[in-house]
Amino acid sequence: MEQRPTRVRIVDAARDLMRTAGLARTTTKEIAKAAGCSEAALYKYFASKEELFLTVLDERLPRLGGLLGALAADPGSRTVEENLTEIARQAALFYEESFPMAASLYAEPQLKARHEEGMRRLGAGPHKPVEGLTAYLRTEQRLGRVAADADPRAAAALLLGACVQRAFAYEMTEDGPGPLDDFARSIARTLMRGIG
Repeated sequence: MEQRPTRVRIVDAARDLMRTAGLARTTTKEIAKAAGCSEAALYKYFASKEELFLTVLDERLPRLGGLLGALAADPGSRTVEENLTEIARQAALFYEESFPMAASLYAEPQLKARHEEGMRRLGAGPHKPVEGLTAYLRTEQRLGRVAADADPRAAAALLLGACVQRAFAYEMTEDGPGPLDDFARSIARTLMRGIG
């Protein structure tokens, strides 16, 4: 049986450990051990745990950033509501997967501050989806498919905030978050009533 490349094993191990132990509790030493390589080998591929975390988000979780970038560049042939439905769907999945990984940082302020500084150096962070969705909505506004007096940043915050809320709070309810597609359609339809 052919062994997977070292980089792939590292990213998979990081995803698995970050899901179960959280980002704050996962060390590069543990990731390397789980990947079957040395910690030195891990650092051949990744300069820091933050860089590895971003790779996990980009390569192993639903592709929110790529979708937002593509829509801002070319809204496509679908309606704004259809695009927002797909964004809400992908965002809900993304936050459902990433929230358990990053939540542990909030329990350790010093570690959170170091992580945030590392993310800033890499040009990344949790504000990026809001910026991406804002850029997409501004593109639609220029095309006349979003009202001229609508606030794209506020609309982006509302949609993505609802997706974060679904990942965090709805899990605590007796019935759970409900069907993802129903949630995404409802959020997009409701938002369109305000900005359409």
